[in-house]
Amino acid sequence: MTAKTLMILGTHSNAGKSILVTALCRIFAQEGYRVAPFKAQNMALNAGVTPEGHEIGRATIAQAEAAGVAAHVDMNPVLLKPEGYGRSQVVLNGKHHTHIEAGNWLSLKHYLWEHVAAALDRLRERYDLIIMEGAGSPAEINLKEGDIVNMRVARHAQSPVLLAGDIDRGGVFAALVGTMVLLEPEERELIRGFLINKFRGDTSLLGDGLQMLQERAYNTPTLGVIPYLPDIGIAAEDSVALDEVGRSAVTAGSKVIDIAVIRLPRISNFDDFDPLINEASVTIRFVERLSDLGQPDAIILPGTKMTLADLDWLNETGLADHIRTMAQSGTEVVGICGGYQILGASLYDPDGSEAPPGSRATGLALLPIATTFAGDKRTVQVQATLSAASGPLANLNGSPIHGYEIHMGRSEMIDPAISPLCRIITTNGGHADGAIAANGRVWGTYLHGLFDNDALRHAWLRHLGWQGDGSLFDRQRAYNRLADHVREHIDMAALNKIVWGES
Repeated sequence: MTAKTLMILGTHSNAGKSILVTALCRIFAQEGYRVAPFKAQNMALNAGVTPEGHEIGRATIAQAEAAGVAAHVDMNPVLLKPEGYGRSQVVLNGKHHTHIEAGNWLSLKHYLWEHVAAALDRLRERYDLIIMEGAGSPAEINLKEGDIVNMRVARHAQSPVLLAGDIDRGGVFAALVGTMVLLEPEERELIRGFLINKFRGDTSLLGDGLQMLQERAYNTPTLGVIPYLPDIGIAAEDSVALDEVGRSAVTAGSKVIDIAVIRLPRISNFDDFDPLINEASVTIRFVERLSDLGQPDAIILPGTKMTLADLDWLNETGLADHIRTMAQSGTEVVGICGGYQILGASLYDPDGSEAPPGSRATGLALLPIATTFAGDKRTVQVQATLSAASGPLANLNGSPIHGYEIHMGRSEMIDPAISPLCRIITTNGGHADGAIAANGRVWGTYLHGLFDNDALRHAWLRHLGWQGDGSLFDRQRAYNRLADHVREHIDMAALNKIVWGES
């Protein structure tokens, strides 16, 4: 039997579509249905890897986890990874396909639509319900001809749609009504209800607003007013979510550990830091100005889509010199993926993967590694064992860890005396990954998801002086908390009737 579908669209980007889809995936999975998420096209630098080694958006992977199913490339057949100046990398069906400029995007979309429709059709043969997510707004009338992610998907599936608006931004009534006005009549017929998201305060303040909204919006009812939920702890699609990152709770009498994550212009995989954000007495600050850096206990250089461009940015802002000086004075510095490459001595791009062919750059020279951007992108989930000979993780040698790799470059150790961080387990014996400076205070790795490993995270934080309780990081608990919150504030009887046709 072909699966039922439900689509969540938004009046604009960051209206909460991804989080609402995550919640609904969990809610319907809790009801016993086989549920899968679907987003035809993600535009995000926050990407992850499926068990088969395909690259898709991290938000979609989180939605699959919430649904209790393995992430699959059919859930996100098109991934756009912005590279700046109107250029993006196109990942199609989990693998690098091409690069596009803003000017030639429309012609490619006609080709991509065939893959989008095929992926959705395949998913519908394997599940009971597909929760589909749009992108941006369905009312961008200047972009509608090239739509492969919003109403075209809804029309293809003949899916009921819920339209979400963010009341925290203001103007939610105008945004909802305006969106309905700009849709075509056959598209409006698919909109079955509104969700007002991120509400703060007393719902009585809405007064007769919801009834007035329904009267002005083609008799479309509001199915829920969902209060703002802070510190959700779930992977977001887009780095704008970093603006809402809060400070963690402080345990009485304990030292607060201050960690500065450098907010690179093309930061990727920033959900690497969710486990740290959720620890008591740990403060994570995403810093993009030298004047805001201060004197943290540790600095993290995160992943980036464009290592060489972000290295240039670090040099231009003065952050590179300052981080180098702080590291030499004893501040802990960690690099992940692109951040690990930046910590090295040299970077070389012979084939023009990121910059003009033959480009060379000098890194921060805090780790003795040389990186070459060549070969295919490595996208794989990995199991590894720690092998640090020095530093805060030395006592965990031999301990298993897990994560995933998603990168172009290959880094070679240029000082054989330097210890790797871990050994990746493979069928042919494995290989070393990462590096730790001789003083143990600067280290890096290609592994994303590193801080999801509880023992590693706690050992590093205690090395920084942390006195927390060592609680486990549980994304499943975050999914349940989100589902409970949304379920409480949505008309589930009306929603079930929309999805299943039940009375």
